[in-house]
Amino acid sequence: MTDGPPAPPEPQERARIYDQGFRRYHGARTGVGGAVRSLVKHSLRQSLGIGRSARYKLVPLPIIFMAFVPAIGLIALAALIPVGTEDFLPTYAEYYALVVAALYLFAGLVCPELLCNDRRTGMLGVYLASPLDRPRYLLGKALSVMLLLLVVTLGPPLLTLIAFTLQNEGPDGFGQWITVFLRILASSAVVGAIYGAVGLAISASTDRRVVATATILSVIPGSAIVTDILVNDGGMSPVLRLANVMFLPRALVHRIHAERGGWPLGENPTWTLWLAFFGWLALSAGWIWYSYRDLVVQR
Repeated sequence: MTDGPPAPPEPQERARIYDQGFRRYHGARTGVGGAVRSLVKHSLRQSLGIGRSARYKLVPLPIIFMAFVPAIGLIALAALIPVGTEDFLPTYAEYYALVVAALYLFAGLVCPELLCNDRRTGMLGVYLASPLDRPRYLLGKALSVMLLLLVVTLGPPLLTLIAFTLQNEGPDGFGQWITVFLRILASSAVVGAIYGAVGLAISASTDRRVVATATILSVIPGSAIVTDILVNDGGMSPVLRLANVMFLPRALVHRIHAERGGWPLGENPTWTLWLAFFGWLALSAGWIWYSYRDLVVQR
C-alpha cells in the first residue's frame, strides 16, 4: 500500500458539437398524393413478397398462377380443336366459375396482409405520423387490394381475349372487340370490388391475420351455402340470394356480358343485383370507417 491521497481521476473528454444548423430538403415535394402512391407501392410489394424472403412468395404467386391455368388451357384447346367447334369453350362470363376458388383465396390472403399487420406491428402509427390521415391511408390500402385482385380477375380473361384474337377466333370486327374488352374490364372490376370490400371489412375488425383470413375463407363460401339452402331447399324468397357474396358478382358478370347463366332473370332482376352490389360496397366501407375512426393509435 502507498501512503498519501489517491490520484485524481483522469479528465474525460466531453461531447462536442462541431456543427449545427438547418439543412433544406432539395428533393421533389410530392405531398399527400406522393404519400398515397408510396403506400400503394409498398403494399403491393409486401403482398407479393417482393424484396422479402422466399417463404413470403410461396402463397400469393401460386394462387396467381392458379388463376391463369384455365386461361392457358383454353388457349391451347382453341389452337388444337377444329374450326367451328368453339362452342365447346366456356364464354368469358363462364370463365370466373373456373377460378372462383383462386379469387376468394387471394382476397383472403391479401386483405389481412395489408391491414392486420400494420395494426399489430405499430406501422399504422408510423403511417399516420406522415402526411397520411385515416381516410387517405384506407384509400391507399383499398387501391392496393383492387390492383392486386385485378391481376387475377382481369389478367386471365384479357389474356384469353388477346390469344383468341390472334388465332382468328375472337370477336368479329374492331367494334365488337372493344365491346368485349369493356365488358371484361367491367366484370373484373365488379368481382374484385366486392371480394376486396368484404375482405377489407373483415380484416378491419381484428389485428390477427390468421383470424381474418379464416373468417374471409368461411364467410364468402358460407354465404353461398346458407342462401342456397334457404332458397333452393327451403323455398324462401329469391331475394335472399343477394346475400350470396360468392355468386353475386358472377351473376352480375353474366348480365354484363348479356349471357344466359347465373340466377334466373325473372327471380332476380338485374337492377336488384346492382342494388345489392353497391349495398355491399357501402356496408363494407361504412364498417371499415367505423373500425378505424376511433381506433387508438400510438405515434
